[in-house]
Amino acid sequence: MSARGITYEVTQQMVTEQCCNCGVVFAMAKEFHDQCRARPGPNGKSFYCPAGHGQHYQGETEADKLRRERDRLAQRVAQKEDEISMWRATADDQRDKAEHERRRANGYKGHAAKITKRAKAGICPCCNRHFVALERHMATKHPTFTPDAPDPLPTLSPEVSAQ
Repeated sequence: MSARGITYEVTQQMVTEQCCNCGVVFAMAKEFHDQCRARPGPNGKSFYCPAGHGQHYQGETEADKLRRERDRLAQRVAQKEDEISMWRATADDQRDKAEHERRRANGYKGHAAKITKRAKAGICPCCNRHFVALERHMATKHPTFTPDAPDPLPTLSPEVSAQ
């Protein structure tokens, strides 16, 4: 019995391709085509045209493209997280500085209240002596005194420094 002339009816999806060397058009099974497309490049899956020319698909796979996009997005997320950390650190520094200045201002306010209270009690804010007539004392002994700028330290007179 001879195998010649027998007709088979097969249903299979085929993909056509054209040889890049000789231009012949041929078809290959879709599954094989997908395998070749999934592993492109010279070290990937190769196929041959009917004339025997070796071929392979160029470029990167869809998985490579997705992996590259994922890595790019991960890098961008890391960069944004670094920026957030930097802004948080800056905000914390600014908050600390504001708190320091608030406490500093409260310290000055407390000091001014203390001086005012002592002056009302008749104690000189410059020499810490008690005076009954503080107003007269301040006007005669410390005329330049203001709570913001106390009297400067006394300087020696020219006669004292010459001795």
